[in-house]
Amino acid sequence: MIDARGFSCPKPVLMTEEEINKNNPSELIVLVDNRTAENNVANFAMSKGYKVTHDREGRDFKLILNK
Repeated sequence: MIDARGFSCPKPVLMTEEEINKNNPSELIVLVDNRTAENNVANFAMSKGYKVTHDREGRDFKLILNK
């Protein structure tokens, strides 16, 4: 799981990219706290072949990435 809350872009995308490149997970959960990061992480993940499910948890966004 990546907790990217409190970071503005491009940091959440870079954190996600690092995890994908390092471990190639079949599932990855990414937490962000702003709509821009939600969209950017989702777009990046989809470009890497992941299906993205969005959930809202209070003021935060939970992205579930599955291959």
